[in-house]
Amino acid sequence: MEKFHACREITMIIALLNQKGGVGKTTLATHIAGELALSGSSVAIIDADPQGSALDWAQRRTQNRLPRLFGVVGLARETLHQEAPELARTVDHVIIDGPPRIAALARSALLAADLVLVPAQPSPYDVWASAEMVALISEARVFKPALRAAFVINRRVARTIIGREARQALADQAMPALAAEIRQRIVFADSVAAGQLARELDADSVGAREIAELASEIQRLAP
Repeated sequence: MEKFHACREITMIIALLNQKGGVGKTTLATHIAGELALSGSSVAIIDADPQGSALDWAQRRTQNRLPRLFGVVGLARETLHQEAPELARTVDHVIIDGPPRIAALARSALLAADLVLVPAQPSPYDVWASAEMVALISEARVFKPALRAAFVINRRVARTIIGREARQALADQAMPALAAEIRQRIVFADSVAAGQLARELDADSVGAREIAELASEIQRLAP
């Protein structure tokens, strides 16, 4: 019994949320989950997006007869904050792939989470749109003062002025940006189509290394 409690102490529920669609939440969710799973942790993804993109990714993986790395559960309902902790009892980490533009679902995911990651593409519109998510996080902290949150710069295009300015623009927000950044790479698009991870397609790729760095930084944030 003591061993069980020790294991559960490291459980972390991580929600990837942004009210703006198309910022790469599902790609990050599946890759973070995969990296944690391949490092020896037990992981589950909650697909809280009614579009079911994480479930689609898992289905493509099954169709391609690839080994199961983690479970994916569809749970796009406002009772998410009540049900996610039950799932967390059975695994080391739960990753919530959140919905865009559905504030009620986002609030439920925030109440379930220990750590919120907000993927943000380096564009002025994404930075402006992130203010809504920051406001929701501030609301959630009234009920969960220990809730941690950070931006993840995603789909950064190399050697562009706007890419270099992304971190500076986010510095004006009320929460930090993680040091690890994910750039726009073909390997991520290929991984979605194949139901695989960048690491599985090309273990030596820069994209795979970026994901590994991101997962390591996230693990250092574990309670």
